[in-house]
Amino acid sequence: MMQEQMVVKKHSSIAKDIYEMVLAGDLVRQIARPGQFIHIKVGSGIDPLLRRPISIAELDRDRCEITILYRAQGKGTKMMAEMNPGEKLDVLGPLGNGFPVDALRHGQKALLVGGGIGVPPLYELSKQLKARGVEVRHVLGFESAAHAFYIDQFSALAPTSVATVDGSRGTKGFVTDALAGDGWNFDCIYACGPAAMLRALETEYPGRRGFFSLEERMACGIGACYGCVCRTKNSPDNATKKVCSDGPVFEMGEVLI
Repeated sequence: MMQEQMVVKKHSSIAKDIYEMVLAGDLVRQIARPGQFIHIKVGSGIDPLLRRPISIAELDRDRCEITILYRAQGKGTKMMAEMNPGEKLDVLGPLGNGFPVDALRHGQKALLVGGGIGVPPLYELSKQLKARGVEVRHVLGFESAAHAFYIDQFSALAPTSVATVDGSRGTKGFVTDALAGDGWNFDCIYACGPAAMLRALETEYPGRRGFFSLEERMACGIGACYGCVCRTKNSPDNATKKVCSDGPVFEMGEVLI
């Protein structure tokens, strides 16, 4: 982990309230797994006070660049949306434990399921799984066609199904609706998205092998403040895990969602 003033190389709007930003810096060399995240400090004063956790969508080690996709929703991310190439951003990272790419071997099958702003970390994960010879399939869920992003990029990697709540693109409903009756026999499921989506996947695929990345509000991002704890399942002593440092990726069924 390191703190660095990373340089904004590219920045653009790609969907409703969704932005793509390319950052360059030495921090990139420390990224070990897809699913890790960075903690961004916006502005030079104390307002906004807390950093913003943002997942890493793509990694380019040769150029020392990462791509992040984020939603401009709160004060901090709306300030980020105003930044221009050439400006610098205070970044802490890489943080957290990512997806275990080595959980599958050549020829096995992976189902990648993302919802909303949980979609970005699955892009680098898909690229790395495919590089290992894993057969990949994507199911992506969005609020509407206007909020959808990176569908072409995912489709270029592997077969991709889309669900939108209002039915304006793909299957009407949620990712579980897009998966209904599919019958694709995968070896492992990787997912990132809202808690309701992850709970639905746990119900749909009981006993299957999988890894879930949890979305959670964070303060410190390094496990010191205990602001993002979750309880482990079937633990007699009510043991807890910290999403920022023990996660954000957990084995399916490991923690209560």
